[in-house]
Amino acid sequence: MAEFSHLAPAFEKQLLPKVLPPDGQQAASDDQRLAISVVFTSPEGALVALQRAAVFAARLSARITLVVPQIVPFPLPLSSPPVLLDFQEARLREIASECPVETVVRIYLCRDRWDVLGAVLLPHSLVVVGTRRKWRWFGLENRVARGLRKAGYEVVMAD
Repeated sequence: MAEFSHLAPAFEKQLLPKVLPPDGQQAASDDQRLAISVVFTSPEGALVALQRAAVFAARLSARITLVVPQIVPFPLPLSSPPVLLDFQEARLREIASECPVETVVRIYLCRDRWDVLGAVLLPHSLVVVGTRRKWRWFGLENRVARGLRKAGYEVVMAD
């Protein structure tokens, strides 16, 4: 996987939970908290993965980042995705609002999913990938999970 130090998200939004902790403060600064990454593969999978990650985050005092690699096909310029960012933002905001903990959503416009994941995920970090109800061995979710495990990430499949 290639290193992209200049890779910046096309969209980044921090979404706070509907119910804040009683003290209103975070237990530790963001730099000291464990980071749990959720890789977007489908809306249904992301919702399931965020719910599972929320359980981990609550118990481990961690923060959640929803990483969305949005593939832009080669005939289009990289700055002009086939799905408008406003639509994608609204859809992801709705999905992330179901999560009971603080969630950061990052959309990356890219040509290759693996380049983005290799550049933005910390080595050996915890990654949650959601699956659809109909489990398929060669489905996108399983390919992503196998690829991340092979690259050395700790992957949890949520179904």
